[in-house]
Amino acid sequence: MKKKLLFVINTLSQAGAETALLELLKKLNGQKYEIYLYVLTGQGELIEKLPDCVRLLNPTFSRQSVLTGKGRTELMKKVFQSFVRNGGFTYKVHYVMKNLAGMVKEKRIQTDKLLWRVLSDGAERFDICFDLAMAWIEGGSVYYVADHVKARKKIALIHIDYENAGYTRAMDQNCFRQFAKIFAVSEETMNHFSDFYPEYAAKLDVFHNIVDQESIRLRAREKGGFEDDYNGFRILSVGRLTRQKGYDIAIEAMEILKKKKYNVRWYVLGEGDQKKALIKRIHELHLEKDFLLLGQLDNPYPHYVKADVYVHATRFEGKSIAIQEAQTLGCAVIASNCNGNREQIKDGVDGILCELTPQAVAEKIEDLYLNEGKRKRLGAEAKKKEISHEQELRLFKKLLE
Repeated sequence: MKKKLLFVINTLSQAGAETALLELLKKLNGQKYEIYLYVLTGQGELIEKLPDCVRLLNPTFSRQSVLTGKGRTELMKKVFQSFVRNGGFTYKVHYVMKNLAGMVKEKRIQTDKLLWRVLSDGAERFDICFDLAMAWIEGGSVYYVADHVKARKKIALIHIDYENAGYTRAMDQNCFRQFAKIFAVSEETMNHFSDFYPEYAAKLDVFHNIVDQESIRLRAREKGGFEDDYNGFRILSVGRLTRQKGYDIAIEAMEILKKKKYNVRWYVLGEGDQKKALIKRIHELHLEKDFLLLGQLDNPYPHYVKADVYVHATRFEGKSIAIQEAQTLGCAVIASNCNGNREQIKDGVDGILCELTPQAVAEKIEDLYLNEGKRKRLGAEAKKKEISHEQELRLFKKLLE
């Protein structure tokens, strides 16, 4: 009999974890397994790329990204419905208020973290016993698999520096006790999770993101890329417009570069809840023609190959797929010296690491702006890096033995 596999993810919007999941699903043999997917929010434009061998369990699904304004409106409707679906309204409200009080005390309110359990408890339930259920990302997916899925074996995958991302034990409510194995996408991510939850150290292992380098190279040759007639130095960043991604720092760095009269322009591909705040700051610094938010694109790869430098100045990471994409396409990469980023870059060899300050980011960009030879050398070394996923596939198959 075919073994039943369930994957649960928070959204299917265009982002690193979602892209990595789709790549793994492509590699699994649909003839050997019955593969199911449940998307907690029931939203995401990447649903169009779901392999035919995968059965979507969501009874309804929206192609609106949760990163757009319209998508966030749809999501909030689902949140309100989740408060009453499956009962437990009083408990859900108490959970939110208790954890909100903790966030207020820490002066760091994160609405998404606050509501994951509400979405989980208000989600669909299925009378299927799976051989393996995998929560593909932290937060709602983990809570749902731990509390509401019947499975012989449960696995969780952590994509982020857990504590820095804002998760707490009070939010988690001992959910990780339910998992036979807890994977992390990098060594640093695993070590930080182990520091946060030392009692689960024996369950931890690394499961790297699945990245299809050949597909990235092929899609980079498609028509696309920058559409303006600008002939200066192009800086590119790709990622959600969130606090984590550090675009507020990038805008300040751009102001420094423009004050020095450098012929540079910064392009950002992505959507997110910080868009209005970023646009406001861009206007305040009169950078409307210099720091451009291009939105989210189905195929960002032609932009990579036409950029002069790729900058990934983030506050924290798990393991950035955007950096892997940039390196695959031979970009000179500048990244902040933070968890996740430093595991992907050998400073001065296949990229540059820097401190996360406007001055430091601007100085590293200036260095590569003035040194074309160094730029080309870094890009050439980065392009040599090959990514193999044989170990990850072996790990996955071993779980099913």
